[in-house]
Amino acid sequence: MRYIEPHAHMVSRTTDDYRQMALMGCVAISEPAFWAGWDRSTADGFEDYFRQLTEFEPRRAALYGIKHYTWLCLNPKEGENRKLAREVVERIPKFLDRPNVLGIGEIGLNRNTLNELETFRDHVRLALDHRQLILIHTPHLEDKHKGTRLIVEALLSFPGIEPSRVMIDHAEEHTADMILSNGFRTGLTLYPETKVSLARAVDIVETYGFDRIYVNSACDWGHSTPTAVPQFMMEMRRRGHSDESIRKVVFENPIAFMRQSPHFVTPAGELESVPVGAA
Repeated sequence: MRYIEPHAHMVSRTTDDYRQMALMGCVAISEPAFWAGWDRSTADGFEDYFRQLTEFEPRRAALYGIKHYTWLCLNPKEGENRKLAREVVERIPKFLDRPNVLGIGEIGLNRNTLNELETFRDHVRLALDHRQLILIHTPHLEDKHKGTRLIVEALLSFPGIEPSRVMIDHAEEHTADMILSNGFRTGLTLYPETKVSLARAVDIVETYGFDRIYVNSACDWGHSTPTAVPQFMMEMRRRGHSDESIRKVVFENPIAFMRQSPHFVTPAGELESVPVGAA
């Protein structure tokens, strides 16, 4: 079965990972901008990173028959630095017409500070001003629930926000309902030790249904698994879920969200009958 990897930090992965993902059915990857493991010190550093995401990485993915998409932002871990954040946000618009850019992300909160929240608002305004999709990071620290609530409240304070154009990622059992009940889409991040396990992810899908939800590996430079989505598919089959239901979560739902960007190319023969923004 073909699948979409909606959240993978491939700049930190080897070409062997691309090959393995292609062999397991991955046809497209979307790569949000993220923290490199240390705080960048200048806007120039971010600009070079944006060039890597929009120029080099699409060519590397294409060698394995995978379409590469990306998102641009200053990551929440670096959002505390308001001066740097403003400088980076000012540089993003000139990259938004690159053919693999889907929108602004992954923005959000890390420690739920006022500075992080202001940087988050700056990014949301940028996305709305340029009619971009939004991909959001919720905190990995203890107070994920508080961080998710702050994010949802901030989003809803913008008159022009369209929940169907926003994906709030890294959801867990205690935050999924808050996200979905407000009309947003949500992602479950599959990690071998932290975040959401395969079993927990299937539990959440069984609890909240198959609409407006997808799964991803968010693989990066840490201990993570780039083939987590196929492993989730196996767990779904083990529990008796149909191929139709599995396909909706790992293929149709990501496409329905991403195709709201004019840069997303729907895989040949897929979902022509699904309205943009549906599922």
